[in-house]
Amino acid sequence: MAERWTRDSWRGKPIVQVPEYPDNKVLEGVERQLASYPPLVFAGEARNLKEALGRVAQGEGFLLQGGDCAESFTDPSANNISANNIRDFLRIFLQMAVVLTYAASVPVVKVGRIAGQFAKPRSSPVEKKGGQELPSYRGDIINGPEFSAAARIPDPQRLIEAYRHSASTLNLIRALTHGGYASLGRVHQWLLDVDPKSSQRYLELADRISEALAFMQACGLDLEKHPELKTTDFYTSHEALLLGYEQALTREDSTHPGTWCATSAHMVWIGDRTRQLDHAHVEFCRGIVNPLGLKCGPSSKVDDMLRLMDALNPDNEPGKLTLIVRLGAEKVAEMLPAMIRAVKREGRSVVWSCDPMHGNTITATTGYKTRPFDLILKEVKSFFSIHAAEGTHAGGVHLEMTGQNVTECTGGAHAITDEGLNARYHTLCDPRLNAEQAIELAFLMADLLKQERAVRSKPLPAAAGL
Repeated sequence: MAERWTRDSWRGKPIVQVPEYPDNKVLEGVERQLASYPPLVFAGEARNLKEALGRVAQGEGFLLQGGDCAESFTDPSANNISANNIRDFLRIFLQMAVVLTYAASVPVVKVGRIAGQFAKPRSSPVEKKGGQELPSYRGDIINGPEFSAAARIPDPQRLIEAYRHSASTLNLIRALTHGGYASLGRVHQWLLDVDPKSSQRYLELADRISEALAFMQACGLDLEKHPELKTTDFYTSHEALLLGYEQALTREDSTHPGTWCATSAHMVWIGDRTRQLDHAHVEFCRGIVNPLGLKCGPSSKVDDMLRLMDALNPDNEPGKLTLIVRLGAEKVAEMLPAMIRAVKREGRSVVWSCDPMHGNTITATTGYKTRPFDLILKEVKSFFSIHAAEGTHAGGVHLEMTGQNVTECTGGAHAITDEGLNARYHTLCDPRLNAEQAIELAFLMADLLKQERAVRSKPLPAAAGL
């Protein structure tokens, strides 16, 4: 029988990937202050997301999850540049969703890595430059990216800043998604400042959507009475890494007494470096009602994965757990089939999602950390083909991406080279897909989803003699 869960029961467990603060009393004071703040999201919204993901788990939708590798405090502030960055991210996200929905005829559950993705696990606790060694940058919620001893000291006040920036980002997202910006009637305007030559396929799809809307209006359908055409549900997510912050924002659900929701985001996930069964991150996440993600990398063992599923979703609740596989293009064919077969054998309900970013990270000849776009495409194609072979649903994708015209992943429509990475390499941590690469990937996935639907809709062959 599992031990009794409380909001702070994780504190009695081993923990990794957390900073050492210089003054724990100051940290405790900040956490108490956070605990008095209003929730960022509400339990009912998290339950709505879980229901939507439950339909994805049954093969009736697709999870599009993506956003920055690590958000910066400069992005969600009130100045126009930051507001434009959030708008541009949402714009490219809506484009991808409409490509998948219209071209592949599947409902898309939209979950951003936004409004809270401020903490990052690191492979090394230290960073070296020019003979100097300093603690690693762990995200703006912990320390600063500047390579100086003062910037790299963990600062508890950054937790308060993270909350404030998350709140302002959420306010802007809610205004955009429910204030008319997400209306299908604006499907062309989402692309106004992008080179049409590189986006011809999207423009053709947008034309077809506009023609369909005009046809419905001509038939007498009042589009103003159908809010689903003018607004969209958009959810937030981040890695549940800094557990003191998560605990401070975990609240009892007043409509379901005795249950607890992490109100920092609608969905949180456990990373590949913090998924130890007897450790703090699993202990915290097993007690909250939010839908959860579990990163499964090359070091994942099938038996361990099954035990984690039992701990995180003991009631086998549809939509509760998303397995985010991040195996790499060269290992996915070797490892994914065994994972799928084990989950099927145990009768577990999960959303299968592909993270084609983290397993394909390399160092370019110019010294930049990058991800070749052709390897990203290769892993996505393998993910879909393996699920097709196993008779299961390729349920989602998890991307590090931006709406900006960055040069961080090589390849794509403009064939970014190793030498071209330095043109607009702006990431604070990991390389991200730019807008054009993200749209190209969306069309690939739409084609793969159409193929999957065609196979599933074929009638079973008649039995011999009938």
